[in-house]
Amino acid sequence: MGKLVVLMITAFVDMVGLLMIVPLMPFYAKAFGAGGFTVGLLFSSFAIAQLISAPMWGRFSDKYGRRPALLVGLAASAISYVVFAYSNSLWLLFLSRLVQGAGGGTVSVIQAYVADALKPEQRAKGLGWLSAATNLGVTLGPVFGSLTLGAAGMHAPGLIASGLCIINMGFTWKFLVESRDMTEARTAKHQPGRSRDAILRVITHSNEAAPRLIWIYAIAMGAFSGVNAVLALFLSARFGVNAKTIGFFFMYIGAIAVLTRFFILGWAVDRFGEARLSRFGSALLAIGLASLPFMHRMTDPAAFAERFGGALPVSVVALLPYLPLALAVALIPLGTAFTFPCVTALLSRVIPSNERGLYMGVQQTFGGAARVLFPALAGWAFDRSFQLPFLVSAGLVAGTILLGLGMEEYTRPKREPEAAPAA
Repeated sequence: MGKLVVLMITAFVDMVGLLMIVPLMPFYAKAFGAGGFTVGLLFSSFAIAQLISAPMWGRFSDKYGRRPALLVGLAASAISYVVFAYSNSLWLLFLSRLVQGAGGGTVSVIQAYVADALKPEQRAKGLGWLSAATNLGVTLGPVFGSLTLGAAGMHAPGLIASGLCIINMGFTWKFLVESRDMTEARTAKHQPGRSRDAILRVITHSNEAAPRLIWIYAIAMGAFSGVNAVLALFLSARFGVNAKTIGFFFMYIGAIAVLTRFFILGWAVDRFGEARLSRFGSALLAIGLASLPFMHRMTDPAAFAERFGGALPVSVVALLPYLPLALAVALIPLGTAFTFPCVTALLSRVIPSNERGLYMGVQQTFGGAARVLFPALAGWAFDRSFQLPFLVSAGLVAGTILLGLGMEEYTRPKREPEAAPAA
């Protein structure tokens, strides 16, 4: 449990820095004349670098340890935030994303660390707690980014995020203990092409459990990432959200995600199991994505307030125009809170421990490929229709429910073979 707490703190601080930057990125790009497609490519550039690096980080962490891989990733993020802070053109924004993505393939390393430290039946909960820590960062990071932008100017969010990464590196160096037996790992022979073979197996054996789970993760992650790439543009065009207010919107999403992971996920896994809960999460995510583009401001919030006898506070009445949007958006963090930890926990059950880093790296590779494809396509679609990227993403996520059917058998305890009768 101590290792998990340290890892949660590391992930939280890392996510605060990341989310100080990400919600501001579309507004910075828009100031340089970018449209929806260019903003989508900006998000895709991070995923391109991460796509290339993720299997390398998984293999590196299997051989040399999880801790060194995390330190390198944090250093890359610190550099990228400085580049972002002084970006005065689109190409510098792209450079900052590429640098961060090259060192950002460590998501699989963190997940493998949790899988190393916990028993199989505890992994979904552990990953849920880790997700809760990162989503707490998602809750606070955007607000810090918007507030520092308003108080200290355009350079401040990037420089503060870089400083957080440097502090996080010191914390990780001092308190994060290696999770693997490195004597055994270093004596194991490296087999060239293992990452390539694992990737090909996911493509050619899509009926097997591990490839199906990787496809579920990749499609859901891609759809979520694609919508995130154009979400700020959608909110700006329809609801008047800007760089100084976008942080509060992301804080709302992050708060729901944190509360779900802390107070609901563990109970729900015990009650329904990872397999069923992951399908339920996919359904919630699909419904949320499909309903979002049909949300508009409430036209007469005062009349709605009068139904309550005029007893609503003024601050609540001011937020009423956004109530339909808030209800639709709430389904998205609920869906991801149930889907991603459960799918990753199931994947850790169906692969051997000595290949856990490899296959979780492959999972991030497919997720990275989706994050390359979906944001660019979503940006292109957004330039033509506000509704199109949301509806297509919702349909693809709904289709993954079929891939998850029958996964319950991998969560059942294995029966011991009966002993042969004595002669």
